Amino acid sequence: MTSPGRVPARGLDEILALDPSRPLYVSHARGPLTIAVVSIAWLRGRDEADRAAIGARHLSDDELDQAAQLHLRKRQLEWLAGRLAIKHSVCAYQRRHVGTSVRPRDITVGAVPGGLRAGKPTVNARVEVGLSHSADFAVAACGPRAVGIDLERRRQMPPLLAELLTLPPEASAGPGFGSVGAMPLSLRWACKEAVLKHFGFGLRIDSREVQLTKWWPDGRFAWRAGPELRRHAPAADSTRLDSWARDVDGYALALVWQ
Repeated sequence: MTSPGRVPARGLDEILALDPSRPLYVSHARGPLTIAVVSIAWLRGRDEADRAAIGARHLSDDELDQAAQLHLRKRQLEWLAGRLAIKHSVCAYQRRHVGTSVRPRDITVGAVPGGLRAGKPTVNARVEVGLSHSADFAVAACGPRAVGIDLERRRQMPPLLAELLTLPPEASAGPGFGSVGAMPLSLRWACKEAVLKHFGFGLRIDSREVQLTKWWPDGRFAWRAGPELRRHAPAADSTRLDSWARDVDGYALALVWQ
């Protein structure tokens, strides 16, 4: 469990914003960590010619070919927003922390091809990236080490998921669990996903393998790894990682990084 005396992730409350009218928002946090938010809502409002021009400026030839294979408009918008968010997070990180300038078009976004970490995003730079999208936004995070990020629009959870996320009475009454019990269910879910995505597993590992144990007023949260998660990631330990979660402009957002 994270120690209460640990230095908090300062500034995340102030630097993060989700504004659907703002095409791109980039911010930097302690870590170092760079976060890029792309408005899917803004892209949705552009016509086909505008989106094609955006793609031509930011995507490689291979990525343009990939985009052409997508037929559902929702998927097209999410895919484009996700690519833009990752590319801009990497470019901004490189400028700030490496001192190099690179064009988004030159950042190649890939994914782990197989195994338990299949689908985990990768880039052709010496950084790690994480990505999440929900409703009107895609959010990417970039840092020197593994990062997990999850974004969930605030909504009523389906009954089965709500039951999964509800703390048992004995846990809710136990010492240290009160603040977790006060967390909205969507935020609890975002925390669990961010932890699992940090290790590259996503929901290939049961979300119950991440037990939330504390949520401090500054947004930090602590968690405990279950035996299956530890089997695949022996170093899984919240005391080694920074973990932060908040409701931001109607969305639950969680970050886990080192």
